[in-house]
Amino acid sequence: MEKFCEKLVRYRVPLLILACVVAVAFPFVFPSKYFIRIGTVCLMYVMITLSLNLMVGYMGQMSFGHAAFMGIGAYTAAILTTTYDVPFFVAFILAGVVAGLFGLLLGLPVLKLKGYYFTIITMVFCEIVRVVELNWMSLTRGPLGIMAIPKPSFLGFEITTPRQFYFMILVLVALSTLVVSNLMKSRVGYAILAIRDDELAAEAMGIHVFRYKMIVFILSSLLVGLAGAFYATYTSYIDPSSFAAAQSNDMLVMVIFGGLGNTVGSFIGAISLSILPEALRDLAQYRQLIYGVLLVLLMMVKPQGLLGDINFKYIRQRMEHREKSKEAANE
Repeated sequence: MEKFCEKLVRYRVPLLILACVVAVAFPFVFPSKYFIRIGTVCLMYVMITLSLNLMVGYMGQMSFGHAAFMGIGAYTAAILTTTYDVPFFVAFILAGVVAGLFGLLLGLPVLKLKGYYFTIITMVFCEIVRVVELNWMSLTRGPLGIMAIPKPSFLGFEITTPRQFYFMILVLVALSTLVVSNLMKSRVGYAILAIRDDELAAEAMGIHVFRYKMIVFILSSLLVGLAGAFYATYTSYIDPSSFAAAQSNDMLVMVIFGGLGNTVGSFIGAISLSILPEALRDLAQYRQLIYGVLLVLLMMVKPQGLLGDINFKYIRQRMEHREKSKEAANE
């Protein structure tokens, strides 16, 4: 496994280029609407998993309320475009802002809690948001949901075909990956990892723990809010059942499956667990059983997830040190 990871690090640039080429070529190689829909859903969950991994994997705060922020983003975009005729691009941005604002309002009192209290509060928040969506008939239309959500348009160009939606979410995933990767490579990222490893030690070193927790919580909420806005316009219909606690559990499982605190793991976890239910569609009555057994086996073999215990940065530094040592020996 270690040698395999070293090869991944050594050829990371060609592999990244290959992954980009495959992602762009996918809707042309598999032009069927079914396969493009599967690809679109996979990418949407990649964006969601990246945002949740920022909170759970990198910060170390276990959250079960991510579906609530996705619902807030989806309902914000849907209400603005259907009721108030707000242009999609403006509604899309506002969906992320509103989700981030709710993250701020929730984070102010909740992020001061420690241990399981934070997790419990996020679970309660998710249920509160679902109940509000279900009962505020004048705004959300309750269990009837919001229908006929307009398709996105930008500068007069309307996105209507499955292939266009695929490339839209592909761009959003690329931007989300850049944001998360650059954040974790910055001083803010190092502070976040220090807080995750030892909060008391980080605070003793002068790191403003609460401030960095708020940054991560708001950014994570904003990104999943944008994913929710995409979901609303992609399906053209939303209702409260799409953002229940079960969806939060699925998102968390994707993060854990791929590996906590690993960007590549977010891609693997989201894509694998999005494709698996479709692959088991012919075994409908046994699908959930097989799904659960596979997850249990994985947790028994690799409790940190597929890539959770792999530090690519450490491997790269060790390889560079080894090469420098060889050069010094040859001289």
